[in-house]
Amino acid sequence: MYTSLVDALKDLESKGYTYDFKLMDDSLECERNGKKYHPHNFEVVSYFRFEANTDPDDASALYVIETDDGLKGTLVTGYGIYVGPVSEHLLEKLNINNS
Repeated sequence: MYTSLVDALKDLESKGYTYDFKLMDDSLECERNGKKYHPHNFEVVSYFRFEANTDPDDASALYVIETDDGLKGTLVTGYGIYVGPVSEHLLEKLNINNS
């Protein structure tokens, strides 16, 4: 659907996905309000993977997130690369371990 991560983020922002989430060890954190969302507090609406043409290590994953309190936003991660421990429950929610 999208040809690049930048195109996807621009389109999703126009559709109301304006919050940025950060991957924590057992939750997602909304960077704008500092609130943490555990796996039972959000849904992954869509998922996209982008691979760099020249370096496979530059691949990224984009998660489209909606929280139980109405926030709509995105989580961008390096595909297959995670800093620090991430709980199994969070991995299952994001389907990272099935990718």
